[in-house]
Amino acid sequence: MIFDKTRILNQVRQDLESNADDAFKKSNQRFFKEKITCYGIRTLIVRRIAKRYFEQIKQLDKKQIFVLSQELLKSGYSEEATIAIQWVSGLADRFELVDFATFATWLNKYIDNWGKTDDFCLHIIQPMMVKYPQVIADVKSWAHSGNMWLRRASAVSFITTAKGFYVTKHDLNDIFEVAQILLQDKEDLVQKAYGWMLKAASVNHQQEVFEFVIKHKDKIPRTALRYAIEKMPANLRRQAMA
Repeated sequence: MIFDKTRILNQVRQDLESNADDAFKKSNQRFFKEKITCYGIRTLIVRRIAKRYFEQIKQLDKKQIFVLSQELLKSGYSEEATIAIQWVSGLADRFELVDFATFATWLNKYIDNWGKTDDFCLHIIQPMMVKYPQVIADVKSWAHSGNMWLRRASAVSFITTAKGFYVTKHDLNDIFEVAQILLQDKEDLVQKAYGWMLKAASVNHQQEVFEFVIKHKDKIPRTALRYAIEKMPANLRRQAMA
């Protein structure tokens, strides 16, 4: 396949424009505090578009697909970010350690709301962490970032969507370390993120997560606490909330 970046991007964007829905565009904003840029297309439709074009480009060199994906991310449109993330995640079997630097740059420069953050982390960063555990230290360092989306990413990246939401076989100390750093973060979207991470960890490590929550419950914001204990039995939830 001849690589024609402009042609491919124009086709994708024309397809998106033809599926735009003004009513959905207006209603979509209510899920976000910050102003979002979007065409107004339901995610299921966007993912179908992404899949259709990926079939056309998947034989390209990985770097060429990265170029296309970066252009989509740069636009700021939520739907274009969804397509970019889906394309890159489709290359997971071709990920190399050197790619992590590219992904970290994209996350810092182009990811600007919780929806993009979660999609990016669940489908790109998390598989990288599984394949190359040496990047976990870098992911944990994001918890100290002045960029709230990187701080959210430091927690969400430990969650997998494979067969349900739970943390993979990472060292629990890594997860608790991130939670400790984010413990009193002032942003509720960061609080929800590390609460979600702890909830996911509780699926297979309920006692350890409960002990962490009890140890820190005087400092954990109510928002994070409620997320963290959501999957626990009623008696443990009562103890944590007391």
